[in-house]
Amino acid sequence: MPAVTADTLTLPRVVAPDPAVAEPRPVRSVTTAPSGFEGEGFPVRRAFAGVPQSVLDPFIHMDQMGEVEYGPGEPKGTPWHPHRGFETVTYIIDGVFEHQDSNGGGGTITNGDTQWMTAGAGLLHIEKPPEHLVVSGGLFHGVQLWVNLPSAHKFHLPRYQDIRGREAALLASADGGALLRVIAGELAGHPGPGITFTPITMVHATVNPGARLELPWHPGFNALAYVLAGQGSVGGEQRPVRKGQLAVFGPGGALTLAADTAQPRAEPNLEVLLLGGRPIREPVVHYGPFVMNTRAEIIQAMEDFRAGRLGVVPAERVPHTDAPLSPEE
Repeated sequence: MPAVTADTLTLPRVVAPDPAVAEPRPVRSVTTAPSGFEGEGFPVRRAFAGVPQSVLDPFIHMDQMGEVEYGPGEPKGTPWHPHRGFETVTYIIDGVFEHQDSNGGGGTITNGDTQWMTAGAGLLHIEKPPEHLVVSGGLFHGVQLWVNLPSAHKFHLPRYQDIRGREAALLASADGGALLRVIAGELAGHPGPGITFTPITMVHATVNPGARLELPWHPGFNALAYVLAGQGSVGGEQRPVRKGQLAVFGPGGALTLAADTAQPRAEPNLEVLLLGGRPIREPVVHYGPFVMNTRAEIIQAMEDFRAGRLGVVPAERVPHTDAPLSPEE
C-alpha cells in the first residue's frame, strides 16, 4: 500500500483531454516482466525485459524490487559497485533503504521517498537495508529506474537528489477516482520535484476500482505504464493488464487506463507507474553498470574503475570512545 495518500476531492484536478485535440495513444504491446534476483539476492521483476531499446529511449532498465515481506535476518541490498553514463532513480513505496556513494551523496529513503543519483562521469555506490530492518524484517517494495544521459552530459559531475515523498505534486483525475503523484517532469502544467538532464515525466497513479483515468501526455515523449499492483486495462482498446506487466503506447497526446471493479484481495487498487521521456536517439552500448555511446567508452569505463578513477569506498566510521586501550590493543 503506498504511503503517500490524500483525499482526491481536495486536490487539483487534471482535466480529461479532448480526443478531438489530443489523439488517444494506442497500445503497442503488453509484456510480462520475468522474475529474478539482484544484489545480494533480493527479488526483482525485470520490467523492460523483451522490449526494444528504441521504444524505451531515454529509459534503459527498470526493476520492481519486491513486494516482499522479509523475516528477521532476511533483508538484503547490494555490495559497492560502479556506475557511469546515466542516472539511477530509486523510488521506495514501502519499507526503508539506505544509499551511500563515493561522491558524498546518500541517505535513508522510506515510504514514498526517491533518491535520484546522477552517476555522470562515474562513482561507486551501495544500497542496503538499515541494520534495524535486517534484525526485525518487514515489508519492502520499490522501483529502480535507469535514465540515460545524452552524450553531452555523460561525463557531467555526479549529483544526488534526495526527494521526500511529501514533495511530490499530488493531483486527482477529472472525476476524483485516481490519485496522481508527480515525482519528476510535469503533468498538465503541474511540476514534480525531480530535476532531470533528459526531459521526462514520472508519475505514480493509484486508480480506484472501477475508475477510469484519462491524462494528457506530451506528444514528443514516449509513454510506458508499468503495473505495480492490481489489474485493469489500458488504451481505448481496453487491453487487459495486471501486476508485473508493462504497456507501451504508440504516438498521440493522451493516455487512458482503467481499474477493474474487482481487485485482488491483497491489492485493493490499480497501482501504475507512468513514464515518458523525450528520446535521445543516440547509440547505446550498455554493459553491466555502464551505459555509454560506444564500445571504446565502455572499455575505458572498465579501465577507469579498475584504476580507482571512479572513486573509492569511504572508510567505515569507527564509534568514538574515550576508554584507554588495553595492552592487547
